[in-house]
Amino acid sequence: MRKHVLAAGLMMMIVLLATTGSAQAPSNPRFGRWRIKSDAPAPTSNIMTYESFNGKGMKITIDAVNKDGVASKWGYNTMFDGKDEALYGNPGTDTGSVRVINDKVNEIIYKKGGKVTQVLTNVLSPDGDTIGVIYMRMDPEGKTTRAVTFATYEKIK
Repeated sequence: MRKHVLAAGLMMMIVLLATTGSAQAPSNPRFGRWRIKSDAPAPTSNIMTYESFNGKGMKITIDAVNKDGVASKWGYNTMFDGKDEALYGNPGTDTGSVRVINDKVNEIIYKKGGKVTQVLTNVLSPDGDTIGVIYMRMDPEGKTTRAVTFATYEKIK
């Protein structure tokens, strides 16, 4: 009888620890602020801010200044499920969706009027301090244009 009570008590403690640990989801290593690493002359800048959203998702905000000094701020929220979400502040894009490929790679798709305008591959470095992004722009027929670009972002600590 005593063994059964000890076994039941041990089992209850394991269940309690397991459920307590799972209630606290690990922090996404992308959360934080990221600055584009660019050789372009100032005032060109781009800061990506990734924050927790709704427990499992992410709020994405982009603060940018173009080469002409024009500032913009835009963003959206994602649950990493590949579903289109409304985007604000970017006249060239209506929706954004994010799909997790693996723990280091996300695929991001932007659309305007239901048509894909850009596909991004977002890769987190093994040390978690750098994000590399491949930008593939699409023409109205959905074909990749020659405007494939790359950017590197460094985590702001």
